Amino acid sequence: MSFAYPDADKAAIYKVIAERRDMRHFLPTPIAPELLQKLLQAAHHAPSVGLMQPWRFIRISDTTLRKATHALVDEERKQTAQAIGEVENTARMAEFMRLKVEGILDCGELLVATLCDQREKYIFGRRTLPEMDLASVSCAIQNLWLAARAEGIGMGWVSLFDPQKLAQLLGLPADAKPVAILCLGYVNAFYKSPMLVEEGWATEKPLSDMLMENGWQPQGNTQP
Repeated sequence: MSFAYPDADKAAIYKVIAERRDMRHFLPTPIAPELLQKLLQAAHHAPSVGLMQPWRFIRISDTTLRKATHALVDEERKQTAQAIGEVENTARMAEFMRLKVEGILDCGELLVATLCDQREKYIFGRRTLPEMDLASVSCAIQNLWLAARAEGIGMGWVSLFDPQKLAQLLGLPADAKPVAILCLGYVNAFYKSPMLVEEGWATEKPLSDMLMENGWQPQGNTQP
């Protein structure tokens, strides 16, 4: 007995994985509430270690709060540019400042994905790897991303922010933590390649550079 999906279903899954993009350019068109709920339900179907379901999603519907969130990101964007200039050079810093790194003020919906509070009580699967709560939230974000792409909705993951400042802005408990600002919205077009590749900022590495067998091997010495 085969539990595989029909060929057309399998092709659709591989297609949405390949065509998912980290979007920065959005249209202001609202997302229907029922569609947003459907996307969040897809996120909620994500696997989690010990079934702890550590994800919490905060929808930013207040315009003033959205602008304040954008201000925090813009502050960190400048700090990141400065750090790039110190590590690399001023030309690279200028290149970074020209990049569009978020669409917070443009997207139809703005979400903040956070880790829940009281995480210390979840030990199953985390005794030696406590960061598995973050891995679980990442799975939920990926589910949301893929479902959004299948629905023709773009999504951008923004990580340029100070977690403590964003937590204070959103009134998070002391032991909760924001991990991602998520821009969701309709787009004119999806990038053909990752935006950082299209902008010449970075290049993608092939799978062969990441794949090893029976132990760690220096790059270039992986087994076939």
